[in-house]
Amino acid sequence: MALSYQDALALLREHTKNENLVKHAMAVSFALRAYARKFGEDEVLWSVTGLLHDLDYEEYPTLEEHTLFTARWLRERGYPEEAVQAILAHNDLRGIPRDNKLAHALFACDELTGLITATALVRPNKSVIGLQPSAVRKKMKDKAFARGVNREDVVKGAEELDMPLDEHIAFVIAAMSEEAETLGLVGVP
Repeated sequence: MALSYQDALALLREHTKNENLVKHAMAVSFALRAYARKFGEDEVLWSVTGLLHDLDYEEYPTLEEHTLFTARWLRERGYPEEAVQAILAHNDLRGIPRDNKLAHALFACDELTGLITATALVRPNKSVIGLQPSAVRKKMKDKAFARGVNREDVVKGAEELDMPLDEHIAFVIAAMSEEAETLGLVGVP
């Protein structure tokens, strides 16, 4: 099957009506595309994997169900098994080892993009552009801020990529900044 970002986006929109979830998927996709470029990997495969990682989340949000339906839907459509395995492995409840760079990068970017988005939106200018890793780290310490973000997974993700946390945060901020308009994070003047 020939992978297409636009086809994957259409599939995502078929199963996800919440625009915030769509933007989260896009943010993860943009971060993975940047990591694919950095590691010399397939940018389309990585960006599509990021885009579809939470495909079933709106319909099946429990940890017990999440990713199982996505895996079935993607296999039925002929998506690469590497993408399916990375998506299954990003839900630790599956017990599937993250044994390649794509799986590690997906796990590392998932929670972090949510934290970066939340941090950007509380800035006076509401922009990801110019956001510093130190601001994200400061918000990360506030357990009441962006409660849904698993801080341990953010730290563990950077470790799995074998990157210092601040470097990983800066890299993902840069990837999201390149697509700030699409993500609704350009901010206000």
